Amino acid sequence: MLVPWRGDWNPRSKSPGQEEERHVRANDRDYNERFSYADNHIKTAKYNVFTFLPINLFEQFQRFANAYFLVLLILQLIPEISSLSWFTTIVPLVLVLAITAVKDATDDYFRHKSDQQVNTRQSQVLIKGKTIWSRFIQHMIYEFYRTLSVSSLCSEAIDKPEITEHYLLLNERQPHLPVTCLPGEVICEPPNNKLDKFTGTLFWKDNKYPLDNEKMLLRGCVLRNTEWCFGLVIFAGLQTKLMQNCGRTKLKRTSIDKLMNTLVLWIFGFLICMGIILAIGNTIWEQKVGSNFWEYLQWKELTISAVFSGFLTFWSYVIILNTVVPISLYVSVEVLRLGHSYFINWDRRMYYSRKDTPAEARTTTLNEELGQVEFIFSDKTGTLTQNIMVFNKCSINGKTYGTLKTPCVDFSFNPLMDRKFRFHDSSLVEAIKLEEPLVQEFFRLLALCHTIMPEERNEGELVYQAQSPDEGALVTAARNFGFVFRSRTPETITLYEMGQAVTYQLLAILDFNNVRKRMSVIVRNPKGQLKLYSKGADTILFDRLDPSNEELMFTTSEHLNEFAGEGLRTLALAYKDLDEDVFDEWMKKLLFASTALENREEKLGALYEEIEQGMMLLGATAIEDKLQEGVPETIACLTLANIKIWVLTGDKLETAMNIGYSCNMLRDDMNEVFIISGHTMVEMALNVRFVCCYLKAHALEADLEQILVDVACLCKTVICCRVTPLQKALVVELIKRHKRAVTLAIGDGANDVSMIKTAHIGVGISGQEGMQAVLASDYSFAQFRYLQRLLLVHGRWSYHRMCNFLCYFFYKNFAFTLVHFWYGFLCGFSAQTVYDQWFITLFNIVYTSLPVLAMGLFDQVSLYSLRYPNLYRPGQLNQLFNKRKFFTCTLQGVCTSFILFFIPYGAFMSAVRDDGAHISDQQAFAVTIATSLVIVVSAQIGLDTNYWTAVNHFFIWGSLAVYFAILFAMHSDGIFTIFPNQFPFIGTARNSLNQKIVWLVILLTTVVCIMPMVAVRFIKADLYPMHTDKQGPQEQNFRRVRRTSSRRSAYAFAHQQGYGELITSGKNMKVPTASTSTYPLSSPARGNSVVKNSVVSGTTDAAETNSTGFRRESDQNQEVTVEDLEAR
Repeated sequence: MLVPWRGDWNPRSKSPGQEEERHVRANDRDYNERFSYADNHIKTAKYNVFTFLPINLFEQFQRFANAYFLVLLILQLIPEISSLSWFTTIVPLVLVLAITAVKDATDDYFRHKSDQQVNTRQSQVLIKGKTIWSRFIQHMIYEFYRTLSVSSLCSEAIDKPEITEHYLLLNERQPHLPVTCLPGEVICEPPNNKLDKFTGTLFWKDNKYPLDNEKMLLRGCVLRNTEWCFGLVIFAGLQTKLMQNCGRTKLKRTSIDKLMNTLVLWIFGFLICMGIILAIGNTIWEQKVGSNFWEYLQWKELTISAVFSGFLTFWSYVIILNTVVPISLYVSVEVLRLGHSYFINWDRRMYYSRKDTPAEARTTTLNEELGQVEFIFSDKTGTLTQNIMVFNKCSINGKTYGTLKTPCVDFSFNPLMDRKFRFHDSSLVEAIKLEEPLVQEFFRLLALCHTIMPEERNEGELVYQAQSPDEGALVTAARNFGFVFRSRTPETITLYEMGQAVTYQLLAILDFNNVRKRMSVIVRNPKGQLKLYSKGADTILFDRLDPSNEELMFTTSEHLNEFAGEGLRTLALAYKDLDEDVFDEWMKKLLFASTALENREEKLGALYEEIEQGMMLLGATAIEDKLQEGVPETIACLTLANIKIWVLTGDKLETAMNIGYSCNMLRDDMNEVFIISGHTMVEMALNVRFVCCYLKAHALEADLEQILVDVACLCKTVICCRVTPLQKALVVELIKRHKRAVTLAIGDGANDVSMIKTAHIGVGISGQEGMQAVLASDYSFAQFRYLQRLLLVHGRWSYHRMCNFLCYFFYKNFAFTLVHFWYGFLCGFSAQTVYDQWFITLFNIVYTSLPVLAMGLFDQVSLYSLRYPNLYRPGQLNQLFNKRKFFTCTLQGVCTSFILFFIPYGAFMSAVRDDGAHISDQQAFAVTIATSLVIVVSAQIGLDTNYWTAVNHFFIWGSLAVYFAILFAMHSDGIFTIFPNQFPFIGTARNSLNQKIVWLVILLTTVVCIMPMVAVRFIKADLYPMHTDKQGPQEQNFRRVRRTSSRRSAYAFAHQQGYGELITSGKNMKVPTASTSTYPLSSPARGNSVVKNSVVSGTTDAAETNSTGFRRESDQNQEVTVEDLEAR
């Protein structure tokens, strides 16, 4: 007995609470609520009004620097160890926490807005025999919903006709099926991520009906070949197969983020070491020198020991030197990233005006990672292509059409023409009008041999619902040339041939599959003649032609070479006149084979092969697979930037290779194109340069992973075919784990979500397949070509800006802080500060914050990033900010602090004022060092700036002006009158800075700090130039390579076996027609069921598991054995 899961421990489950099978009873709320099934609610937001403050503060204090400064603030409240006021720490800490909280709140607001948009979309629910509109969030398992196709949607109803849960399909178009009173119960598998399988049973009226994947409409699908259907919700929300394939949302952190955390820990360790050194110095000083001052202090006894004094001094110096740990670093980085994100959003060159779609940075944390990408994983359909096919050229009886470019052909003679169709060779229309028999037979074949379903809402307004865009393009071409496919039933096909209605009797459909690579139909024309029409890959069809076609086959093959050289998708066409007696005998064999219990597919395939012999060649078609604009140029540009591009697609091999050639990913100058589909280590160990990888499920087994990665990374191009959404994510994870390279995944459909979430950077294209990919992405735009600007311009600039910002930030903090360290050796290690407290508080947040932000936001290293893609290389090599670069910057900061302290110290040892008085009081010394520091770091940022703007000038000179204004204000008589305890040094600034010797010291200090760096950079650029220093890089030519080999751009029918059986069964027909034929039209149906079939697009079949070994696609199609490979 099967025990249904009820959310508690199940004795048959592997773990407590695990669902083993699902029970759904239609329209029975009380029964179904016992199982606590998930609703259709989607939530991606992290906070609400009540949880934001505690959760956000908890997350922020998990960051080491924030937690450190909180502890530091507590220590500053202890008078015995603190020589600084508490406001020197709390002001920057509160500022950092506030800015970060505002940013997090803004991001989460948009998540709430996105969730609300999805959850409040409208659909129709069937309640008590009536359909009413309800929100998606209210969808419940066990309820019936009515789903509309794209063509039948009203603008007031649903924005996008996307299925948002898993439906069990119950009814399509036929209102007589009483779904409103269906008392059935469904028992099926529990929620899982297997898109290609579904197992269940429908119990209805004491009968059992098997349920499989053909009866399911998955979340993310779009209804195509029917106006509407009713469905019973089986899985909803996060339990749908698509959502379970999406993977968990991971916190994405850049490599610079990870390095920064490591460096902050190192800086903290360095701070502890300095504290220990100064504490030991204090202990020694107290023992040897400090005791001599007892009598001056009039102490009766030593109040504390020297060791304890050293212990307190350690904590005092930890407080004083705390600025070496950059608390403002994190908030500054967030501000820069936010600015870089807005630059992406505002980029007009990434705005797609046709759809009013701008580029959008959906995250603010990954911008600099865009400048370090090494691997791009791209979907094919809708990402590289527009998924639009155009009939471009053809060859009929040895003559080509479409090669002579003439004005657009006038199809006005045909009232049923498609007004969007364009053809530029009027000679083909003339041949049609002259009634040339083979030309008419050519287009008659195109109008009959297919599985398209027509829809005619108004008279003459035909809409073709095609299984693949190729078929739609071919039938549309036949329609415009006068052979209009008008309607079909399970037994007939009606054409309008040059305005005359002609009905053909459909006797059999010999359907396409991945082995046959062709499709045929057998029809009887009105004259009673039997005809077999076939179309398929030329390499397959040519082997089945009559020997009398040899000369025509040679001519047509040359035409195919020309078409393939232009990257067109080619297809050969042939026909055969059948004898009545032979056909009757063959149909008897077909009936017997179609009812066989064993080896049915093999027997049917042998019969198809038998009748498809001795055909007569008609010609060939050439279809242009409409790539998105600029795709080949974008791929060429990214390849020159040393970015490896992998295509991960659910399509079959031929389709993927065609796109590879069209995009210039595969070219004829590539010596070898290998297909890898192996099971063993020996089979996978191919040392090749170029590869097209037909990836199988077994290729991701653990013992083959390293071999696969090593082989693939030797290649210029990798194409993985027949992969499921989860396998796409596994391929990305494979490279992340073994190569430790920055990966980017780009796609446009729901089946790309898992890959997008797994990659370091996810990019969604807002195309034809809904917004699932965009909602899961980090960046989104409308066209693939914008990717090169995102990476080579925004990514590269963001990386350079962030690296320059970090180098400068660490430099100035070390230069600022370590002055206290040197001063400790001259003040008896007493934890006395050099600067006054207000300068310490304002240095990072006022005096030096804006110039470095301006550099980090507006700096540009080169304006020719797209012209010279090799400039992208430093980011991939991580040259601009790494541990070595960090040590260089900190060493420069240490040296600068040494110079800042000891040059004024040495100068003031014997210096006097203009009036002869001594100048070296502590306050004047502090003002001189502080002024020198501000001028030095301002000069340094001037050297680091590559691209000057008015903003840079304003912030640098403005910061200097603000420093002097605040300096004189704090030392003025007026501020002392108001706050005598906080500003006790009256007139120090004006008394110091009116002396020539002070300005000479400041000038000397600045020159000694800056000039060595100028010399080092000059020598380094001359002896060890980087990419940006080299003169005159070679401009690359992105000219497309013309293909001239005989490699065929084979026809792509569909991603799965054709729908011939479905068409001949009549289950997808609007008006079922009683069968009048005594012959089976195709292989018989798999079983009767009240659950009807429907054609759905939007999902991907699972990868096949057949091994095809190794095959080198060459002109001779020679087989390559393992022995041959080892010999090579």
